[in-house]
Amino acid sequence: MSRCRFVSVLVLFTATLTCQVGGISAYEFLNLPTSAAVAGLGGHHISVRNDDLTLAARNPALLNRDMHGQVALSHAFVPAGIHNSYLAYGRYLDDPKLTLQGGLQYVGYGSDLVRRDVTGQAIGTFSAGDFALTLGAAREIEERLSVGVNMKLIGSQLAGYGSFGIGFDAGVFYRDTSGRFGITLLARNFGRQLTHYADGGYREPMPFELQVGLSRELKYLPFRFSVIYRYLDRWNVLYDNPNTADDSPILINDESTDNTRGAGALFFDNLARHFVFNGELLIGKQRNLSLRVGYNHGLRRELRLVDFRSGAGYSFGFGWRTKRFRISYGRTTYHLGGGVNQLGLGTIIR
Repeated sequence: MSRCRFVSVLVLFTATLTCQVGGISAYEFLNLPTSAAVAGLGGHHISVRNDDLTLAARNPALLNRDMHGQVALSHAFVPAGIHNSYLAYGRYLDDPKLTLQGGLQYVGYGSDLVRRDVTGQAIGTFSAGDFALTLGAAREIEERLSVGVNMKLIGSQLAGYGSFGIGFDAGVFYRDTSGRFGITLLARNFGRQLTHYADGGYREPMPFELQVGLSRELKYLPFRFSVIYRYLDRWNVLYDNPNTADDSPILINDESTDNTRGAGALFFDNLARHFVFNGELLIGKQRNLSLRVGYNHGLRRELRLVDFRSGAGYSFGFGWRTKRFRISYGRTTYHLGGGVNQLGLGTIIR
């Protein structure tokens, strides 16, 4: 079966699914941003091809020869002592004309979590953590078209229970002759859970997601914007919570206490949850400084509070780079209680 027919069948089949997207799959940590740049751009950034190695952790088709010899480290300062770190290295091979990457993501939830019995009595402590070892490769088929694949060996441990799996990302990226427009199709986290958390358990699905994204840089202004459409493989991504239902427009009055929602409001709310918008202002003759903003409507709707307005879903950050060094910062707001700061560092060790 050709690639085009396979993708078409996959989209038509999965479009009939109506389940909610949260809490239905294993290894959800794979959706956490592993890049400070991505964190500052709404948590998803898949259609810009430059020399930032951390972008290829999401979309392997973005790997290119400008990433040769790069080492990148990113760390998210999550509340409650949780750590989300990512380390990557990129290398270009001239003979097969392949760009390779290796990366390791580790999420630690703590080693002193309280274990309790069925009556709620504390009976000790336990630890929990997840990791994913990524090996990726990309090749330019033509001057403006590239394809890439990531393979991920995944492990998860919770209080003595463990699970292992294998996952893949596959992407296709195209940019025009001017280099100011890019479009990509990305399939993330398809694969299989190899072992269960407990004996006799059932195999849980992977957090698969089909995305399409495009980016455009303005001709007379150093500003680049991107639009990402998530869950191309499914339509219904609503969380049915009657306590927060409303019939407001998609971006305003989202704290309404009206519990009646019309079909039109449901349609537009569901549609908007698929989109992530972001933009970058590129400053300097060499574009050394980038100012970043992002908006994730799905995240905002899922984490909003009925009685209070918050900055959930909004993100911002910046990046500074020289010939051999780069630093990035991103902040994502999740709740009134605060957000997550993410810091990224990169250098070249050719």
